[in-house]
Amino acid sequence: MMEFLDEHAREVARRVLDEEESHRRHVVIALSGAHAYGFPSPDSDLDLKAIHIADAEALLGLGSPRDAFDRLEVIDGVEIDYTSNELRGVLAGILAGNGNYIERVLGELIPRSSAEHEQLCALVPATLSRRVHRHYRGFAANQRRAFESAERPTAKKLLYVLRTALTGTHLLRTGELRVDLTTTMDEYGFGDAAELIEAKKQGELSVLDDGARQAWLNRLDGLFELLDEARDPSPLPAEPPPAAAAELDRWLIETRRRQLAG
Repeated sequence: MMEFLDEHAREVARRVLDEEESHRRHVVIALSGAHAYGFPSPDSDLDLKAIHIADAEALLGLGSPRDAFDRLEVIDGVEIDYTSNELRGVLAGILAGNGNYIERVLGELIPRSSAEHEQLCALVPATLSRRVHRHYRGFAANQRRAFESAERPTAKKLLYVLRTALTGTHLLRTGELRVDLTTTMDEYGFGDAAELIEAKKQGELSVLDDGARQAWLNRLDGLFELLDEARDPSPLPAEPPPAAAAELDRWLIETRRRQLAG
């Protein structure tokens, strides 16, 4: 699943994932960041986002198992950014419209999966709702502010604004998740972002000149209008359907019971 990486980067990723899996059992590990979004550069980090299952007995005891684990380091020249969150919080986040968690389950670049992940892929689409608008708009707005205030505005910062807003727009319009900017930019009138992608592929810190920066700033209001206009007529329901949310809850309970029995 990471064949597009060179052999050295793949080996470092395998080593890190093996180490982390020796500490906790993952439901899924997804590759996020620039690789998943369609604009990696040679110096892009490996952004590994996981979901793990805490030990069921620990959940029943007096202790409070950690909900999240993070690891950020450079290993043999490869920057690794690993985060894992516990299953219960992830499922609650999905019901709340958290796109980060939705993308971990339904994303395309999945270095490691499991039977539970396959089951979630069947359950999660039915739980999606227009709540995702708040997540994608808020995330894109934060990225926009970072781009607008930067002394040296990079192609990377702008691409993250475009990626986030267009992922949210497409999800609201169609119910389909697309995290790769190259699969949405032409459809929504931002095909010239290909020039930004080419600049980004030259390096993480490729800076836009003043003319390009201002031209893109003038278009960002329209980008956010697309996202906002997609909300109300969306085929997604306003809230997660109660039956789908209940099914997800039953699945979590049964998963915990299997842990205890096994």
